[in-house]
Amino acid sequence: MKRTLFSALLAAGLLSMGACNQQKTEVGESGMNAAATQAADAANPTVDNPNVTAETAAPNPNAPVMTFAEAEYNFGDIKPGDVVKHTFAFTNTGKSPLLIDNAQASCGCTVPVWPKDPIAPGQKGNIEVQFDSHGKSGMQNKTVTIMANTQPSTTVVTIKGNILPDGSQGPLAQ
Repeated sequence: MKRTLFSALLAAGLLSMGACNQQKTEVGESGMNAAATQAADAANPTVDNPNVTAETAAPNPNAPVMTFAEAEYNFGDIKPGDVVKHTFAFTNTGKSPLLIDNAQASCGCTVPVWPKDPIAPGQKGNIEVQFDSHGKSGMQNKTVTIMANTQPSTTVVTIKGNILPDGSQGPLAQ
């Protein structure tokens, strides 16, 4: 009885495995079946961004261009706890209005402020960057990435500074 039951279970398992292997799937050129291809396309949608072009396409000659007077600023030595600011001046040297979508700092201690209105061709604008040295020590290097309707769509400016040692800390302090 046990052998018959075991044989029946074994036969059923082999049949079900054979049935799975007999299913046909359509395989595309990429080697994936149609369902997997659709799932991959849904997970990675194509974003229509006019500033991102194929390698063969020529850049837009009428695009705005963000030209900075300086792309890096060094505060030098900074006292611990000081909050320092620097203004990065730029000019739109392109042929169409410049729109800044966002400016994002590499650290929460750095806060950029940028113009929300369009900057016409030939006009100037400013991005103010504030750095809070609280809790920081030694050399600091922070970046601000500016996203705009330029080509390329991102521009990076950098601030640097050396946070001096706190005089109240250390083995000789009382």
